Amino acid sequence: MYNGIGLQTARGSATNGYAQSNTFFVKPRSTTSGEGPGGPHRPLRPDAAGAVGGGMRKPNKEILEHDRKRQVELKLLVLRDALEEHGYTEDEIEERVAEARKTAEAEAAAAAEEAGSGRGAGRPPLPGRGYGSVGVF
Repeated sequence: MYNGIGLQTARGSATNGYAQSNTFFVKPRSTTSGEGPGGPHRPLRPDAAGAVGGGMRKPNKEILEHDRKRQVELKLLVLRDALEEHGYTEDEIEERVAEARKTAEAEAAAAAEEAGSGRGAGRPPLPGRGYGSVGVF
């Protein structure tokens, strides 16, 4: 035992008696306002998400684009499976999937443009929170 930590003796413990701290344990953040990530002694960074006037961080465009492409490919895969079950030939399947890919990508791109042209991409703000809300700060 060292400084009251660890086993008094390693006999019968099936270990060598060496005590280590869990360095992967992350302490939960406190939800009280005015406290930073390290507690009350560390203030919030001005660029931190949720800081006063900062709001939510903007979503990463590459991640949104990748997710959009995944959704398109998922729809095409479902279409391909349905066509195979209906007995279409491989050439017919490839032709129909290519047509569907063009239309799905155009629709997804139009939806992405529409979402990006508004107040900002991402989910809408929570009610009562945002720049236009009146309340106690």
